Order: sequence, then structure tokens, then C-alpha cells
Amino acid sequence: MNLTLIAGARPNFMKIAPIIHAINKAKKNGANLHYRLIHTGQHYDEKLSKYFFDDLNIPHPDANLGVGSGSHASQTAKIMVAFEEELKSNPADYVLVVGDVNSTMACAIVAKKLQTKVIHVEAGLRSYDLDMPEEINRMLTDAITDLFFTTTPEAGYKLIQTGSNPDHIHFVGNVMMDTLVANLDRLQEPPLYKEHQLSKGSYYLMTLHRPSNVDEEQELKRLITLLSEQVEEKPIIFPAHPRTQKQLKALDLPQNIIMVDPLRYLEFIFLVKNAFAVLTDSGGIQEETTYLGIPCFTLRENTERPETITVGSNELIGTSTENIIAGFHRLKNGQWERGQIPMYWEGKAAERIVKKLLEL
Repeated sequence: MNLTLIAGARPNFMKIAPIIHAINKAKKNGANLHYRLIHTGQHYDEKLSKYFFDDLNIPHPDANLGVGSGSHASQTAKIMVAFEEELKSNPADYVLVVGDVNSTMACAIVAKKLQTKVIHVEAGLRSYDLDMPEEINRMLTDAITDLFFTTTPEAGYKLIQTGSNPDHIHFVGNVMMDTLVANLDRLQEPPLYKEHQLSKGSYYLMTLHRPSNVDEEQELKRLITLLSEQVEEKPIIFPAHPRTQKQLKALDLPQNIIMVDPLRYLEFIFLVKNAFAVLTDSGGIQEETTYLGIPCFTLRENTERPETITVGSNELIGTSTENIIAGFHRLKNGQWERGQIPMYWEGKAAERIVKKLLEL
């Protein structure tokens, strides 16, 4: 079986890495399973490139399509044109896509039009918010997927409700947690930890990148100011996406917010593990904090990962002043739900995926 594995943005590689490791393990045991790793170049931080593949212990991509940034339409079109040539030159039995970025949707469409079957890892996630580009990508990708691998049983139920064949849906667990579990003993303390005299539980960690939070200057300023007032004596470490840094240049950051450049994966997870709490609008970080038992404020009105709330340590705070103040009050008074780890988030999801592929 020949697979083409697609990654387009940094989080995709955290999901692809354990699948690569599981394939390599199966091949050593005699499995007839081969892959070609394609990086679309949708998003990449050149400052981190020399560390990235070493951190995840995966090979460099077989091809980088180098599409770069752009509007959703232009970026999607560039990915489709470039990947069509790639797939024609290197046919596969299946194209495996992960997550919900533009590359996920674009490569799935190209594969189907070239009569190649599509596998979607992290299928069935839904926020039901069509203002989120990622939600559109999820819906369109799942509409043409042939084989679905889900992180939770609930994701499978959502797929069935929209007409997917139950026989093609497989609950395998969370590949992001595979990467987390595999690297817990490899975490690296970033230089800023000593530089700012941090210690376990002495700081908050924040990430913001959703357009609804960072694109409008006055809303971003309101949110930043409100959060800085609530954390009191604890600083907020803020590894800022380049998109967000551009917006922040127009603001005077409060002294207790320490903005830094994006961090390597092993450094970032070190900060998550040792934070007092995490403030984020990211999907993946909701999952990582759930596994690590760290309180998480999700600064959004919805989430495609409800299990992090019903089972884990995440709470959907939103961005209203009232909800944020109430959330900090509960946290400071020890009323935050520490949560548990959802089923099949133990680090073996990729092994289950490869086992199912070999059964085919």
C-alpha cells in the first residue's frame, strides 16, 4: 500500500509524526506499507525549521510545494495546482490528510478528482461556526473522505448524522496525544524560563491567533488589557504568532505580558506543563492541557473539541468581560475542574490507524 501523507501547517506535523513512526515500525515487521511525505508550505516558521524535524524525530518531507501565505482562495488554489502535479507524478493508493487547514481540504479535493481514496485523521470535529475557515475545511473534507479516523466516539456520531457510512468510521484516539506522550521525557526548558525567573505554577501561558480575537485593534486591546488585570502578580508568557505580532505593534502591552517569538514544540509543551493556567483560542492546546491536567481558558464562543470540557480541564470562557472575570474568580478560588484524560488518548492512536490500514 502506498500512502501520500499531507502536512501544511506546523500543528499538522505533530499529527503526522506518530503516523510515520507507526508505519516505520510496521515496515520493520514486514508490512508492505510505504509513504511519501508532502509539505504544502502553507505555513512554516523559518526560524524553527532547523529544529522542527529533529524535535519530532521525523524525516524531512519528500517534497515541499512551497505555496506560502495568501488569501484563502489564492492559497487553496496554489495548493491544488501544485499537489495535482505531485500526485500525478507519484500516484498513491490513499492520500492521508490531518486536521482542518486549507491544505487538508485542498489536497482531499485533488485526490478525489484524480480518483485516489482519501483518509481523514481527526474527522468529525465540529464547532458549527461557519465564521471559522477551519469549520468549512472540516465539513468539505469529510464530505468526500473514504476512511474516517476519529478522536472520540462523538465525532463518529456527527459523521453518521451527516450521512457518512458507519463502516468507514474508526474511533482510534488522538494522534496529537501520541506526540505529546512520546516527548514528555524530552521537553526542553526555553531560555526565557530562567531569564524571567519562572517556576512551576508562577505564570500564565497565552496564545491568540483567531481573526475574531486579533484582527480588530480595539477588541485585541480590550482583551489584552482585561487579561492582564485579572492575572494580578503572575506574568503572562505570550508566544505570538507572526500575524498577532503585527497587530500588537500598534498596542502598548501591559508590563505583566511578556511577548516572545514562537517556540519550538519541546519548549512550548514545557511551558504548558508548568503553567498555572493557559489562555488560548487554539484547538490543539485545549487537548494538550486536558492531557496534562492544566486549567485552560478557551477564549472562543465555541469549540470543536467538546470532550476537553466534558471530560478534561478546559472551560469555554468566551471573550466577554463578565465571563472572563468569573472564570478567573473560579480559578483563583480552586474551583476549576482538573478533569480526566479522554478514552484512547494514551499515545497509541497511530498504531490503531496503521493496524486498520493493514487490514485493508
